[in-house]
Amino acid sequence: MKLVSFIQDGQARYGVVQGDAYVSPGADFLARYPDLTAVLAANALPALAAEVQSGGQRIDPAQVKALPVIPAPGKVICVGLNYKTHVAETKRADSEFPSLFLRFADSLAAHGDEVLRPAFSERFDWEGELAFVVGRGGRHIAAENAFEHIAGYTCFNDVSVRDWQRHTHQFTPGKNFPGTGPLGPYLLTRDEVADVTQMTLETRVNGQVMQHARLADLIFDIPTIVAYVSRFTPLSPGDVIATGTPGGVGDRREPPLYMKEGDVVEVEITGLGVLRNRIGTDRSAG
Repeated sequence: MKLVSFIQDGQARYGVVQGDAYVSPGADFLARYPDLTAVLAANALPALAAEVQSGGQRIDPAQVKALPVIPAPGKVICVGLNYKTHVAETKRADSEFPSLFLRFADSLAAHGDEVLRPAFSERFDWEGELAFVVGRGGRHIAAENAFEHIAGYTCFNDVSVRDWQRHTHQFTPGKNFPGTGPLGPYLLTRDEVADVTQMTLETRVNGQVMQHARLADLIFDIPTIVAYVSRFTPLSPGDVIATGTPGGVGDRREPPLYMKEGDVVEVEITGLGVLRNRIGTDRSAG
């Protein structure tokens, strides 16, 4: 299934993509499971599939506002420096363990949202990534059991404010400006993916390819990430883990190239659709 979250008539809803429409479950189902995190926590994806097959409300996507596929995850954990090409362009040393940082839930954005560059920074950069969503929680998860804990996969753009990222050795400020982490356009459930390593990722800015990589090229693969992260924190349904970006970011080009107002950035992953956003400017700081 392809799962989406959206706002309809001022209410947060969710549903399943069927052709060119969304199908949202009925009121009774929504009362029991008000969002996709609740569906995952109750292991109710089969019930959701049955619900939309038997009926549900068909919705024109053009008539609703998209939300991040998981609108308010409890955790957003990002892996950095997880492709050799990106490690090489940053001139960093190899690491024995995954390099991790966190995003706040309110730093996420939806497919189609305008992503706002703060007016006081010109160094607004793209980072196309694969993200996965935890379906079954757990602690100390063995790598060989990792996929049993994954609900599905989606596209992510870890848009970064590079100067704020490098104010200190901690990444947090540059990775957490509001609405700078688009997640979508939909979550493809794990049963629909035969082998995630056969997917490819491509990031484009105004149609120009900036990043292209195979997911098989991850330094720390998904089972390793799940096992490592779950050693220090329990994973919960709805948690989002982004797996890292390949080489080709704007900050490491010669000369550097950054996104500006009016640019359109797209992240496309095999089977996961195209996550598309226009760049705007946040002038709220004056």
